[in-house]
Amino acid sequence: MSHFDAAALAADANAFCEAIRPVEELCYVEHRFNDQLVPLAKQHNLLGMNIDPVFGGRGADAVSYFKALVRIGREGTGVRTFFSGHLSIGAYPIQTWGSEGLKRKYLPAAVRGEKVLAFGLTEPDAGSNPREMTSTYTKTADGYRLSGVKYLISNGGIADAIVVFAYPADVPEGPGRRISAFVVDTNTPGFTVENLTAKMGMYSSNTAMFEMTEVAVPRENLLGEEGDGFRIAMGTLVSGRLSVAAGCLGVIEDCLAEVLEYGQARSQHGKPIAKHQLVQDHIAMIEMARCSSEPLLVQAAAALQAYKENPADKKLASEADILAAKAKFYITNAAWDAADRAVQVFGGRGWSTLYRPGRHLMDTRVCRIYEGTDEILKLKIASSLLGKEFEAFK
Repeated sequence: MSHFDAAALAADANAFCEAIRPVEELCYVEHRFNDQLVPLAKQHNLLGMNIDPVFGGRGADAVSYFKALVRIGREGTGVRTFFSGHLSIGAYPIQTWGSEGLKRKYLPAAVRGEKVLAFGLTEPDAGSNPREMTSTYTKTADGYRLSGVKYLISNGGIADAIVVFAYPADVPEGPGRRISAFVVDTNTPGFTVENLTAKMGMYSSNTAMFEMTEVAVPRENLLGEEGDGFRIAMGTLVSGRLSVAAGCLGVIEDCLAEVLEYGQARSQHGKPIAKHQLVQDHIAMIEMARCSSEPLLVQAAAALQAYKENPADKKLASEADILAAKAKFYITNAAWDAADRAVQVFGGRGWSTLYRPGRHLMDTRVCRIYEGTDEILKLKIASSLLGKEFEAFK
């Protein structure tokens, strides 16, 4: 069994970030996808951070993996979102619930950069409640055929394979109708994709919608068993939420570095603005956001790791779920506030995508929506304290 080297992963993540920054700066202001993400991530061996070494990955534990995403998050939410789509919610469900054959079919290729992965749950009219999805599947002699539309899918336009969720078409609505999960190859006939560019921020990342019209999926591409889809989706979102939280901690760190440097370099009223008390107020609050977010992320990541090592323990599963919700809610809001304060410190220059605080402000806004909205996470947190009888949605 190979030994995972946390220091080496941290060093490789840092080297990747130093290489991607100048490219990302240009792609962002030009509003175009950063096509160096995959090549540079491959060069620095980051495309399989959380994938088992038996499939060519690095086998990072959850804490080390999410710490790497913190570093990557400093380079922008769009950069981190690629890794979230590819690894946190793309590779993770395949590795966790896939058959041995399915793992070998997709994970080594994902590590080598030959297959980009994504996660297709959200639909135009099914967001916070995935049970309202309308995508369906029918059984065939050798597998399944999927039809439906998925919306706002990170990596959706560049993915080679996507974890997709659908209902059985021949089962009427009711308690017996359960969602199933599949791994769909995007080059299959009947699969059409449209990139979504009219978005507020994250210009250098890929967001897309896709339509499936009788898309053939082989039987072995079923993830788990039929009817396991909702459980797989909810379990995957624990990993996804932590990756968003990790990236937002990186945003806070970058905002702090930016205001410290700019505050000391920029002078107004005869002295550096960092000497003004109200600027120091912003700096202090960004630092408080950083130092309070970090232990919350580490605690939640450790809980996920404990659950991964004991997947039959329902108490550990529940603890990981709630801690991920807390981390995602708190840190995304802290990052939004930190970016807002950094923009204020930069003044007029903050209101420009030529400077990092403005980009962080636009990009982090979506972090309070995807992978669980603020409102849904608050309900999860509150009901975990009140008890199941107080759950807002049954």
